[in-house]
Amino acid sequence: MTACAIEPPSTGAEGGGTGCAGAAADGTGCAGTAADDEAGCAGTAVGGAAYAGTAVGGAACAITADGTYAARLALDGDSWFPERWTLDGPEPYAVPLPGNQPEEPGTGVQPMGDGRVLIHRLVAGRHAFSLLYPTDPGTGELPLGAVECPEPGARLTLLPPAPGGTRAYALAVGPRSSVVWLVAGGAFGPERLAEVPGRCSGGVWLDHGGRLLALDRELDGHTKTVVVDLGRAGEVSPLLLIAEGSDDRLLLADPDSGLLLISSDAPSPGQERLGWGVLGSTLPVRFPECLRLPECAVTPFAIQPGQVLTPENCAVALRVDGASGTWVGTWRPAERRVRHLPAPEGWLAGAGLWTEGGVLRLPYATPATPCGVAALTAPRSEPRERGRRAAEAGSPTAEPDPPTAEPDPPAAELEPPVLVVTRPVPLQQAPLGRLVTN
Repeated sequence: MTACAIEPPSTGAEGGGTGCAGAAADGTGCAGTAADDEAGCAGTAVGGAAYAGTAVGGAACAITADGTYAARLALDGDSWFPERWTLDGPEPYAVPLPGNQPEEPGTGVQPMGDGRVLIHRLVAGRHAFSLLYPTDPGTGELPLGAVECPEPGARLTLLPPAPGGTRAYALAVGPRSSVVWLVAGGAFGPERLAEVPGRCSGGVWLDHGGRLLALDRELDGHTKTVVVDLGRAGEVSPLLLIAEGSDDRLLLADPDSGLLLISSDAPSPGQERLGWGVLGSTLPVRFPECLRLPECAVTPFAIQPGQVLTPENCAVALRVDGASGTWVGTWRPAERRVRHLPAPEGWLAGAGLWTEGGVLRLPYATPATPCGVAALTAPRSEPRERGRRAAEAGSPTAEPDPPTAEPDPPAAELEPPVLVVTRPVPLQQAPLGRLVTN
């Protein structure tokens, strides 16, 4: 069983923090100054400082946790500007939010639950945050304050949209520690919430309250996922400990079912594999052979919500990048196959969400349709076959089949989609060898 020791909370930069200090927009407050200046913010160099922006998680746009709004940087000629999409109406529509001058490529944007858009800019070496909203005419802007990272060697990025949509967070990563910042929704500008020893990446919310944040921490030569409890002054506890020497990362989590999508090299040292588990389950982490697609990069980006107590029936959306391009895959733990679907033209790759009913909504933009959402319904197994797969997936006594690779269908044989117009229990250590199952 995994260790469940809780590390003491740390909100200062003791012995080598990130060196980032926050200040309110009016300059009167400074939320959490650093004890030393160990780290700056690394990424794409802009004006001599380092910066990491764009939408969260590598996707072309960010979507609120409830699927109501999306935000992205759009291009008009040679000029970049923020754009908000409204997704919960009869038809999606976009609202441009241009400022007084074009934005820099890579500027971070994130939609809030009230329809405003958080923007993260690098201004004179400071990471400035503002909320944008439409006015008549033009764009309104509410400055929130800035986080200053004077030294090179670290990065500051927005974390994925938090449940509820009233707060937004950022992660500053230094050489020896990482700091979680509240950058929108606080009382006095950016607030330093928690410091985690080690270099962190990722960011997955484990609950509907926006309190439990999972981060992938690199420490002592290995990467393991830990949970930061923002409701208890940043207490840190382990989540993934699949094998002592493995690198384990959490990619996605669904709070309803507890389904976790994991990347780990535990079953194949030196080679990352996609696997799945259930939060708090006593069953081992499983690494299905069907998720290994030759010569392709597979990235999960959405889990079907609302499947309480039935994680094996949750549909998972996959972005598949191969020599023939980028397309969409769908998979369920109860099935032993990936179904391949062509992506809509202009798909904002890596962005999308499931409805509770199993419809995958993918935002796309083309010259003819600058704001569109394609709805794909993934095929399912026959009930008898699905029941057998679910029993095997969920039963600790089910005897696993030997791993067999499923060939990746050529692009010409992709299945046509059904197009609709328009405090956690740490995951148990997975015994490897015989128990690495499909």
